[in-house]
Amino acid sequence: MRTLCLILAAVLLSAPAALAQSEKKKKGNQTRTVQGTVTGPDDQMVNGAVVQLKNLKTLQIRSFITQKDGAYHFNELSSDVDYELRADYSGASSSPKELSSFDNRKEAILNLKLNPKKEVKK
Repeated sequence: MRTLCLILAAVLLSAPAALAQSEKKKKGNQTRTVQGTVTGPDDQMVNGAVVQLKNLKTLQIRSFITQKDGAYHFNELSSDVDYELRADYSGASSSPKELSSFDNRKEAILNLKLNPKKEVKK
C-alpha cells in the first residue's frame, strides 16, 4: 500500500511539469514572424529607418533599425494578438499597417513605405 501511495504521489508531482512542457510546445507552434522592407517616397530601400511593432493587447512596443537593404523582422509573435507596424525615418513616417490575429500566416510579409515629409509652416 505504501509503495502504491509513493507511485501515485510521484505521478501527481510530475503532472504539472508535463503539462508545462506541453503548453510550451503549443506556444512554440503558435508563434509567427513578420518581416518586410522599408522604402522611401522614391521607392529606394531605407537604411536606418526605425520600425516599431506595437502589441495592441499590452501596448508594448518593440523596435528594429533597418540595414542598407531596408529589411526588418520580428520573431516569436503571438498568433492570438493583433500588432501594428509603422516606420519612421528623418521626419518621414509610413502609414500604420496591422498584422491581425485572424491572419494565420506563420511568416507574414508587410512592406512599409514612408510618406513624404510634411512641411512645417512658419
